[in-house]
Amino acid sequence: MKKVLAIIILSCGIITAQNAGSNGLSFLKFSFGAKNAALADLGVVLADDVTALGYNPALLAGVDKLQLHLTHNQSIQDVKSEMFGFGFSIKGINFAVGINTSSVSDIEIRNVPGEAVSKFDANYFYGSLSSGFYLTDNFSAGLTLKYLYEGMLTDEATGYGLDFGFAYKNAIPNLNLGLSLRNIGKMNELRNQSTELPKDLRFGSSYLLPVEQIKSNVVFAAGLNKYLEEDDIHYSVAADIKYDNLLSVRVGYITGYDAKGITTGFGVDWNNFNIDYAYTPYNYDLGDSHSISLMYNF
Repeated sequence: MKKVLAIIILSCGIITAQNAGSNGLSFLKFSFGAKNAALADLGVVLADDVTALGYNPALLAGVDKLQLHLTHNQSIQDVKSEMFGFGFSIKGINFAVGINTSSVSDIEIRNVPGEAVSKFDANYFYGSLSSGFYLTDNFSAGLTLKYLYEGMLTDEATGYGLDFGFAYKNAIPNLNLGLSLRNIGKMNELRNQSTELPKDLRFGSSYLLPVEQIKSNVVFAAGLNKYLEEDDIHYSVAADIKYDNLLSVRVGYITGYDAKGITTGFGVDWNNFNIDYAYTPYNYDLGDSHSISLMYNF
């Protein structure tokens, strides 16, 4: 039963949303990076590193370091994801390569009640290329192109997706804005029907508040996320407290989901390494989601 539920989560997303709408490939909704997962998925404005490729490619314009990022996510009902990001520059233009593989293994096949006659894996993948660039000193734009794959038993399909993003830093001092439209594209038929991509519109704002008395920076963020084929609008708030440029404590909250709401986590910056962890509890005895990320800045 758990394996069947996991396929439903990956294919339709009906466990995590109040209404599934008519889209699938819900692994495209997964958080890219533990930092963003802990901050209520507000990466549309808060992703200040290569993980911006998963939320708002316009933010890559401000990432001037060569970065390597790895994330492992162990989600509810044995859903596993591995994510990779690599950020680099060519002739002053910033790029990022992203990979996401998600799977459920050893799903049992039965023709009648009793022993399973066989097993199979459900696999989902995307590879992406992103770029972000400044149009003015404070305003940037970005684009992501994705190759998509889904496979279950003897059926498989491929397709493509496009993400568009915009960012405006210091709209007023310390206030940043971000906007993105993601997963515009299509899939080939999976047996008899094509899977609809989870097209979504995201907006976020963040404000940096330095607190010199405790050698900390506090970032407050808020935003919204609307999947275009669903009725609900998900509102998010988050706070990130970073002490002495070393230790970060994070908390967030997302509305509009039956099974989840609170997100938490922490991060440690040490020399050129960033280590981040995120924890999301789920209701209805579904379990919990754990993400851990490692990033190296060259």
